Amino acid sequence: MKIRFGYVANALGLWDASPSKALTFFRYSALPKQEATEKLLAVTAQNLKNTKRILYYNAANEIPLYRLSSSLVPLATHPDVDWDFITPFQEQWRELGQLVKQFKLRVSFHPNQFTLFTSPREEVTINAIKDMTFHYKMLEAMDALDTSLINIHIGGAYGDKDTSLQRFQQNIQQLPLAIKNQMTLENDDKTYNVRETLITCEQENIPMILDYHHHMANKEDIDLALYLERIFKTWKNRRMVPKVHISSPKSTLAFRSHADFVSFDFVLPFLKMAKNLNQDFDVMIEAKQKNLAMFKLIEDIASIRGVKRVSGGTIEW
Repeated sequence: MKIRFGYVANALGLWDASPSKALTFFRYSALPKQEATEKLLAVTAQNLKNTKRILYYNAANEIPLYRLSSSLVPLATHPDVDWDFITPFQEQWRELGQLVKQFKLRVSFHPNQFTLFTSPREEVTINAIKDMTFHYKMLEAMDALDTSLINIHIGGAYGDKDTSLQRFQQNIQQLPLAIKNQMTLENDDKTYNVRETLITCEQENIPMILDYHHHMANKEDIDLALYLERIFKTWKNRRMVPKVHISSPKSTLAFRSHADFVSFDFVLPFLKMAKNLNQDFDVMIEAKQKNLAMFKLIEDIASIRGVKRVSGGTIEW
């Protein structure tokens, strides 16, 4: 069983390398038009440059997974800006995509919690489609659609899960098929559990990302071992290795919050469960210490008898 690892957005230790530098609408609108446009271009250029640096860092450290920042382009979906963020940076997008291919990286996006398809309000669905389209366009500009993902949650329950799930299935039909084909869904820590998310994924033919920490916060009566194989099978039509999110609680009182690092003891039961299936899968580390937390967990797992670290970001068990 091979497990590959990755992390989210920022490579800690690289100097001034945030790919999420911001320009608020308040600041943008306070500037003269020409200066505002120049600032928008400059911040985006810096974010793309830093992403390039991070991709090189990942290659040098043999890290095969990486979640791109959803804040690469400031104000990309703001209704009063809505600017062309592709044309001025065609060469930069193309170069990022070439690095993704050259280094055989698996990249993804994770839009924020407001990108959802369960709301009874039409404008929320319209904005969700707009945000998904924004992420799709970035992947398209990089020519990275073949190996990339856009992951979201199902959304809110609005007091009635059954009705909201039906609304999700109705609203998701408004999303262009090409964009839907890049989608994954993950279980969340408060509302839609593993079973509900899995059933929705099976009905809509969408791969499911298991978030183990979310499951532990919202497991109800669910025995994960009874569902893991089905979760992994949702990836077969995409012909991609299943992907899992791993983190651990900040504390008992702040159980849903991510800790700086990942507790080995917290995730070991899942790893043993996955070992019983003996199927390759990928892991995205969602911890405050990013790549540092990823390396620490890999070292912890590599200490298990029978586990072999085969590269910077990959183990075999």
